Amino acid sequence: MKSLFVGNLSFQTTESDLRTLFAPLGQITRIHMAMDRETGQSRGFAFVEMANDDDANRAIAALEGKELAGRNIKVNEARPKTGRPAAQGSGPARARGANTGRRGSFSTEDYGDAARQPREPRW
Repeated sequence: MKSLFVGNLSFQTTESDLRTLFAPLGQITRIHMAMDRETGQSRGFAFVEMANDDDANRAIAALEGKELAGRNIKVNEARPKTGRPAAQGSGPARARGANTGRRGSFSTEDYGDAARQPREPRW
């Protein structure tokens, strides 16, 4: 089983359009269209999983640069997702006070076993 990245898609391209395009080239296991979370609109790329490597290589050779809905699509073997750096600014990790690896960020990892000092009264 091999996963293919299909890029430069028109935002109007549907899963059935991709299925029609890839079906003559081999057995399709799965199609995943990347959608924007907020708008629900296509993000312009998809992943097509082919049943075997020969079908996938045939699809790459036949469809790379082919026009679909007025755009020349990109078709290549999908690469594994690599770790991305933490986002700067606000977000769930920053709200929890997580250490983002930047200089000056507060981290409690060195203070786990430290004895706690008594506090003075506030009056």
